[in-house]
Amino acid sequence: MRKVGILGGAFDPPHNGHLILAETALKQLNLDEIRFIPTNIPPHKQASQASAMDRFEMLRLAVESTNHPEFVIDMVELNRKGPSYTFDTMTELIGREPNSKFYFIIGADMIDYLPHWYKIDELIECITFVGVPRPSYNGVTRYSVQMLEMDEIDLSSSEIRHKIQEGIVVDELIPRNVLNFIKEKGLYGV
Repeated sequence: MRKVGILGGAFDPPHNGHLILAETALKQLNLDEIRFIPTNIPPHKQASQASAMDRFEMLRLAVESTNHPEFVIDMVELNRKGPSYTFDTMTELIGREPNSKFYFIIGADMIDYLPHWYKIDELIECITFVGVPRPSYNGVTRYSVQMLEMDEIDLSSSEIRHKIQEGIVVDELIPRNVLNFIKEKGLYGV
């Protein structure tokens, strides 16, 4: 059975924290693949600032910068209209790949929010949640979550967008090719 890690999100923009997290999960869980799934419409956050195709392209560039053939992008949520509920996505993936075991990777902020997820009781029965520590969040829930052993990554896409808008250098926070794309497209007020 293939072991597939799922890392979903807006990736608005993708950053080095996402890539470090993916690499840590790949190694610690002995996964065959990390699948990045950019969300179409996040049900719990405000709309993304960059378009879906710009976010996909930035994610493609970020993944390309890693030289990890185990990192792939799946457009399942971008191809589906409406809000991107994890339950719907995982139901589709499980139907497509019945011989895969899925590990859904979430930050402590989302662990705290799990009781509010769409069809969480059904979802918890068909996937394994993997948690990542994040500053200022407890990461405590009544649901079963396997925690990765890693230092907290104090980095967020919203923080990076803010820094870009303020003209603060973010060279160490996102891959160079992603930053070049942001500048070329004039994203986030560059």
